[in-house]
Amino acid sequence: MKGPIVGLSLALLPLLAAADDTRPAIKANRWQEDWSALASPALRTEPLDNLKYIALGDSAWLSLGATLRERLEMNDAPGFGTKGVKRDNYLLQRFQVHAELHLNEHWRVFTQLEDVRAYDKTTIGGADQNRLDLRLAFLEYINAYDSGTLKTRVGRQDFAFDLQRFVSSRDGPNVRQSFDALWADWETSQWRFIGIASHPVQYRDDEHFDDTSSKAIRFDMLRVERVVGSNQELSAYYALYQRDEAQYLDAVGSEHRDILDARYAGTAASVDWDVEGMLQSGSVGGKDIRAWAAGSRLGYTFKQTPWTPRLGLQLDVASGDSHAGDGRVGTFNPLFPNGYYFTLAGYTGYSNLIHVKPSFTVKPLPGLSVQTAVGLLWRQTTHDAVYTQPNIAVANTAGNGQRWTGAYAQIRTDYAFTANLSGAIEAVHYDVGQSLRDAGGHDSNYLGTELKFSW
Repeated sequence: MKGPIVGLSLALLPLLAAADDTRPAIKANRWQEDWSALASPALRTEPLDNLKYIALGDSAWLSLGATLRERLEMNDAPGFGTKGVKRDNYLLQRFQVHAELHLNEHWRVFTQLEDVRAYDKTTIGGADQNRLDLRLAFLEYINAYDSGTLKTRVGRQDFAFDLQRFVSSRDGPNVRQSFDALWADWETSQWRFIGIASHPVQYRDDEHFDDTSSKAIRFDMLRVERVVGSNQELSAYYALYQRDEAQYLDAVGSEHRDILDARYAGTAASVDWDVEGMLQSGSVGGKDIRAWAAGSRLGYTFKQTPWTPRLGLQLDVASGDSHAGDGRVGTFNPLFPNGYYFTLAGYTGYSNLIHVKPSFTVKPLPGLSVQTAVGLLWRQTTHDAVYTQPNIAVANTAGNGQRWTGAYAQIRTDYAFTANLSGAIEAVHYDVGQSLRDAGGHDSNYLGTELKFSW
């Protein structure tokens, strides 16, 4: 099992340097970085810095960059073994290059190409492989006024909100989520107003540069954010989700969802919290939609204790369809979820569930984080199915068995070797409940190891 770029990260180790306060931080969304500080030659202290800031005129400049992520995954029971795949060991590889052109202080063009491959994977889905395609390409305009800042973007872009429970750039799976969209926002010191009109990109892997979006799927949003004090934030949005060909256990056809979402997050002393709730209405295939979900993460950090331990508690609940054939669909649509929110194993989807997850996190060394957690899961209603990520129903579970789904144990370690190189290891064991056993499922184990290099 070997990809053509495996080992490139290790070959570039001599180029890596410790983080510098004068340099911008590497971000998961590379378009959010600002390398204008390197306009000063004195700050170009690392190899290839001349390519991070290339002067093209009085105010125009170009910045280049790349990201390589290698992840080896072992899963002995994808979908709890109900799909006929008993064991799968494979390599996921994501390679991206980008170019950022600043025409002047207001206008910017950002483009990113990617080549995403899954080596030796038994079943390749739409989020596993996308060979040589255009991921991002947008034109941006920014202007600062006395009363606030206007930001607009048009083109292929990504966006993520809050903890990415429901709207994310999907960094967990191999293929990230992009949108062909028009974005506009107005920002002040305390307020932010955002408007989005978009068509989510649909990924294909038949040939190069074949990804596209269409009117068949649409996602629009109006969002407001308010800073409260220095460490708290309130946000709310209305969104419209439309899909021409939707399929649920109790409805098939055109889907129209009106979405209301509210969130409150912040920190106070040693306590942190993030609470979010969502209501969904509309119709699918002529049947009314009445769905809802809520999620929260609470934590307490012992800041004066060695290793700064944090005790956490995550609570999630999402509606299922409680009465088949009644003309109403209650199954919650998680929209564009992030695989990191539960675990990378993919065993837990954000539909028809009750989820309780206590966790314990320590930081033994600078840049090193170790989290252990236990998740307990039930169905919100036994009339609907058990769902795996993103919202795939496990066959023969709807209307059968008990609410108890199972429990999982998780351990995850993240380490930032340098500002450019990071690694992670995650292991998950899922002990299935009787309802999944009766459907042909069994206990499942996942192990993932990851190395990520960003330049």
